[in-house]
Amino acid sequence: MQVQHDGSVLVTDGRKALFLRNEGDGDFPNFILVHSWEQQLAADRDLKSGAPGRTFSSMGHGDRRSSYDEANLHDRAEFEFASEVADFLNTRMQSDAVSELVIVAPPRTLGVLRKRLRRDVSERVSAEIAKDLVKHPISAIERLVTSYREPS
Repeated sequence: MQVQHDGSVLVTDGRKALFLRNEGDGDFPNFILVHSWEQQLAADRDLKSGAPGRTFSSMGHGDRRSSYDEANLHDRAEFEFASEVADFLNTRMQSDAVSELVIVAPPRTLGVLRKRLRRDVSERVSAEIAKDLVKHPISAIERLVTSYREPS
């Protein structure tokens, strides 16, 4: 895949995001870090305040007990982070003359971004790559993105 000169690449997951710009061209890319941010999450046990709740039902059905599903606070925090990344893109793409955007993220994060991006921003997304590359160095991201082929 070629990323045009001044094309942007967002590499994110639920905790970290890298916003890159191609200072090279489609044949000889040179991704430069424009903005990065990371969310620090405490351990799940430190985020919780107590045990999951319980409910009791004795309305003619005997003595039934049930517990509520425990909330996954990391999932919620990752959803909120992806929403913040989408808000950043909506603002950034409005103020910049970015004509192309490539998004690289795990499938669940891609889903959140799709729902939160404004239509004019979504129209500038030239490719979505469902991979988690955020922990790779920028040179490896550059190589992996430019060698990516759309599945048939």
